[in-house]
Order: sequence, then structure tokens, then C-alpha cells
Amino acid sequence: MATVSSLRLRVWTAFILGPLVMGAVLWLPAPAFAVFLALIVLIGGWEWSGLVGIEAAAARGAYVVLLAAGLVFFWLQSAWQPWMIAVGAGWWGGQLIVLARMRRVELRQGLDRTGAVAGLLVLIAPWVALVVLRESASAGPQLVLFLLFLIWIADSAAYFVGRRWGRAKLAPVLSPGKTREGVYGALASACVGGLLLGYILSPGVPGTLLAILACAVTVVISVVGDLYESLLKRRRGVK
Repeated sequence: MATVSSLRLRVWTAFILGPLVMGAVLWLPAPAFAVFLALIVLIGGWEWSGLVGIEAAAARGAYVVLLAAGLVFFWLQSAWQPWMIAVGAGWWGGQLIVLARMRRVELRQGLDRTGAVAGLLVLIAPWVALVVLRESASAGPQLVLFLLFLIWIADSAAYFVGRRWGRAKLAPVLSPGKTREGVYGALASACVGGLLLGYILSPGVPGTLLAILACAVTVVISVVGDLYESLLKRRRGVK
């Protein structure tokens, strides 16, 4: 029953939010798209503040304001944007190692300062990356839409492959429902997406291989992000 409810939630979320996000990506001018995406990030910041033990509404509001200030800074200081993207990617690479070695999760009470600081990076870096990607070329909106579809399809592939063939648990202490087979399914979908992107852009064999690698890395970061969110929830005893 839980899996059916989970699937129903995924379908309804895609059905309701999909057209709104697609419209924003394709038709909003760059500044308006940045603001639209920032609003989503700020909502995420409010939720994140609760996961890291910031309980008072005023304190959570202050965290959101700090997050908003970070977004404004990187919007105005475009020279810093590549550095933020690089730091964000490096941080997720480090979390891949940390989470792979984790064997137990201890409940935490009070403020998780490390998690609060990490939240600023986790939320600002993808916002910067999507804003930069959308402005990077004339096909920027289409590339952003492709990226969003890639993550959605990879997540769906992981869910269905894991349900059908999943046996080996990926990280049982963090997310018992995730399996290695599900990740393999997600990576397979990433490879197909990379081939499709290479075919559309016609960059030749080296460019297509680079597209496949970029899609695979994106999906891996998405999986690690899900596991890190599970870690925060388990530390708070909410999952």
C-alpha cells in the first residue's frame, strides 16, 4: 500500500507541477526565471531549516533571508558563479564517500550547525547552475528542461527497476527502499539520455561521450542528494 501511495504521489506531483515548471523554463525571461526558481529554493530553505533543528519561526525566517541574500549575491556577482558550481559538485562528491561508509545514524537534538551551513551550499549551488545553464546558449531553456526530465526519468527508472528486480540494498541505514539495481536502472536511463542529447546536438563521438558522462554524473548527484536528505530526516527521527 505504501508503494502504491508513493507512486500516486509521484504521478500527481508531475501532473500538477510539470506544466508550471515547463512554462517557466521555456517562456519566462531570464530574470523572471531566476526569481521563479529562487522562490522554490526559498521554500526548500524553510523546510531545510526544520531538518537541521531550527525550530523558532523567527529563526527559520532569518535562515531563509540569509539564503535569499546568498542568491542575490551570486546573481549580482556572476564571476563567482562557476566557483559556486564547482564547490557544490565537489561537496556532493565528498558526500558520496561519506554516505557510502556510513553504518549507523544517531539521533540529534538541537541545532545541527554543519547541516545548516551545508544547506546554504546545497540550495544555492543548483540554483546558480540552472540559471547559468539557461543563459549559456540559445538552447539554454531546452537544456534546462532536458536536465529536469533526465532527473525525473532517472528517478522513475530507479523506482520501477528497484521494485521489479531490486535485491541488494543500496544504503539500508539511510533508505531501506533504495537498491543497487534501482541505481543501475537510473544510470542506464542516464546513458540513453546522453545518447539522445548527443544525437540532438550532433557533437560527434567525443561530445556524445561527454554528454553521457555529464548525464551519469547528474544522476549520481541526484541519488546522493536523496540519501543525504534521508540522513537528515533520520537524524531527526522523522523517517
